[in-house]
Amino acid sequence: MTGSASQRSRPVVAIDGPAGAGKSTVTRLVADELGYTRVDTGALYRAVAYVCLEQGVDWTDPVRSAEVALSLARPGVLRLSTSGPDTRVEVDGRDVSGAIRTLEMGQGASIVSTHQDVRAALLDIQRQLGSAGAVVLEGRDIGSVVFPDAEAKFFLTASAEVRAERRRRELLQKGDAPPLEQVLSEVVERDRRDSSRPVAPLLRAADAVLVDSSASSVEEVVQTIVAEVRRVEARLTAGR
Repeated sequence: MTGSASQRSRPVVAIDGPAGAGKSTVTRLVADELGYTRVDTGALYRAVAYVCLEQGVDWTDPVRSAEVALSLARPGVLRLSTSGPDTRVEVDGRDVSGAIRTLEMGQGASIVSTHQDVRAALLDIQRQLGSAGAVVLEGRDIGSVVFPDAEAKFFLTASAEVRAERRRRELLQKGDAPPLEQVLSEVVERDRRDSSRPVAPLLRAADAVLVDSSASSVEEVVQTIVAEVRRVEARLTAGR
């Protein structure tokens, strides 16, 4: 890791949680409110799944999936930009931002992320993106594996039913209209797979603040997180 908690004047903010909990929206709004950089680490795994599909690599193949991840980890191959409302992802200069946001690529990302060598290939990228602090990262294992020393950790969740409905609304906006029962089934399956994988499973870090968004508005969730980060900033300032 190129930076450490003791060297940071502003915190690393880790927002973990299951699929459909609202992490992308909340992360963007929290970063905007704080004036921090936003990093969508899930986009990295979606990009791996997408390139695997392009190259005919089975997502369940740990060796070839890792080869794809390593190829993307080479300097200049994979680029993330967060200047707009959504993370823009480029692979070898090609904008794949829309292509990686399908339900299929979400499932693919969940599968390739179970492979230890894939996660290892992308770990340094994630740490480089956030090491200086003043950054908000979203994912499944940011607070537990990528930045265990993050100064502000949150576990954002919601009931499976609420998350499935939110995900279906997102897909409807993109012209896809799967039945709610299908989306719910896939949400539950992804929860099972992400939580039971042997490498970096989805889990709430012991020192992460639990935020349940089932009955809360986006604005309420954002203000809860921003208020806690401000308290962390004050502690860091007082300790310098």
